[in-house]
Formats: sequence, C-alpha cells, structure tokens
Amino acid sequence: MNYLSINDIDSLSTWVKEAISLKKEPKKHKELGSDKTIGLLFFNNSLRTRLSTQKAAINLGMEVIVMNFGSEGWAIEYADGTVMDQGTSEHIKEAAQVISQYCDIIAIRAFAGLKDKELDEAEKVLNGFKTYASVPIVNMESSIGHPLQALTDAITLEEHNFKNNPKVVLSWAPHPRALPHAVANSFIQMMQKQNAEFVITHPKGYELDPNITKDSKIEYDQEKALENADFVYVKNWSSYSDYGQIKSQDTNWQMTLKKLGKAKFMHCLPVRRNVVVADEVLDSEQSLVIEQANNRTYAAQLVLKKILETNEN
Repeated sequence: MNYLSINDIDSLSTWVKEAISLKKEPKKHKELGSDKTIGLLFFNNSLRTRLSTQKAAINLGMEVIVMNFGSEGWAIEYADGTVMDQGTSEHIKEAAQVISQYCDIIAIRAFAGLKDKELDEAEKVLNGFKTYASVPIVNMESSIGHPLQALTDAITLEEHNFKNNPKVVLSWAPHPRALPHAVANSFIQMMQKQNAEFVITHPKGYELDPNITKDSKIEYDQEKALENADFVYVKNWSSYSDYGQIKSQDTNWQMTLKKLGKAKFMHCLPVRRNVVVADEVLDSEQSLVIEQANNRTYAAQLVLKKILETNEN
C-alpha cells in the first residue's frame, strides 16, 4: 500500500473518524511499528511535515531516519539511459533499492520546480521511488499534491463543522514568491469527496489544472464567493496556464476579518502575516491554523497505521 494521493483513500469519512479516534489515544498502537523503520527523505525544507510525521511514527513505535537531500546525499539521476557524466552521481534505480533495505516505509517530500509543467507533472522523484523501491511510499508533498495536508484539513473540518452542508471557500491570496499548486490541488480533491457547498475564488489567470478542479464552482469575485461562508481556506499559488508565473500581487485579495465574517479561517502554514492574511485574523478565535498543524500528526499516523496493518496481513 502506498499513499501518494488523497484519492488513495477508499472512504474519507471513515478515515477521518479513525484519525479523530487516534487523536484520543495516540500511543494505543505503539506495538504496531515495533522493530520497523521509516525513512523521511526531504528534497525541500520542512517544519510541520517533518516533525508531525516523525511524531506520528514515534507514536506507532517506529524508528525514524531523516535525510535532507538538499545538503546530504548524492545528486540523483532519474532518467533512463542517461550518460551520467554531468552533475548527478547516483541513479534512482540503485538509490531506491538501497534505501528499501534500510527502511520499511519511505516518505518523500519533493516540490515542483515551477519551470517545466510536464516535468513537474511527471513527478519524477515520487514516481522514481514508487517504481524502484520495494517498500511502501508516502507522499509528504510532491510537485502536484499534498495528500497528508488534505487529510489533515478533512479532520479539522469534521471537528469544527456543525452543519449538514457547510459552505467552504478556497481563496487565492497574494504572495511575493511563485508557489506550487500542490496544497490547493489536494484540498480541492478532498472537498470533491465532501457533502459541502464548495467554491474556489481567485483572480482571472489563476485557474488551476482543469483536470483537478473539474466541475468545482469558480467565482472570480472574492467578496461574492465569501458570502455566508462557514470555512475559508486561504492559499497562494502561481499561474498554471502561464506556468509558475506571478500574474498578480493584488493586495486587495488579502484575507481580513471583515471579509472572513463569521467563518473559520484555515491555512496550511507557514503563512506571511499581513500579506496573505491580516494579523487580526490569525490572532482571532476564528483561526484554526494551530489546530490544523496539530492534526498533521494524526493524519500521518493514520496513513502509517494503515500501511503497517496492510503489510502485517
């Protein structure tokens, strides 16, 4: 069993309920991971993902190995038939097989480069390990998806939702850097599995991959989209059509308490205060960002538990 996409979940509601149950007794299944090792491979920086996944593994009794490929390890080649006389020193074929001998699960974080759409969508790092590793693979954020965050968000929504059909809005926000689409993509795919009124709002030119958004409602008027919202998830992403480009830094899209109304505020963190969202929102009782960060542990723990149980049977 791998966990590469939010679509790897067979029943989202069942998984969410199990995660909330895990949260009440996080050490209950400590024997499940006894004598097992997880390798966390980071090709990009991390705070919540690294610490929460590490904590989740510890809760299950696992040993944890962490490797940062930005400063450690050899540069890896992913293409077949390459004459390796340039910058790469080790091929994914050997690397994945070797790491599989050391670990029972491999978790990988590798962001989009935002230069070449086809290259990013090929998910060369994630798929390279999936192809050549002999142990389960977990996606800790890839070029086009962040399924651990999406599961976290589903848990957080369930804990704070008191309506049969809540209105959930995903709103773009300005940011000084070009950011990937992974969090937004997985959040959308998760919301498509929910019983909710879901709206995506962003300036024109920031449409995401239509294969992801499908028939989800898109509203270009942010204020209209936010009317009567119960939850507002704010995230920046760069252009998809003009791939990786910043087409707007319109500060009017920043989330304020006035715009938020009575809704709960969500963001995956880290967040740039007073650029993406005003201090008054983050410091208010309507903000769920710290609870979301806490739920990262239980999303990761549930995924690891499912994998360990599958391999045990």
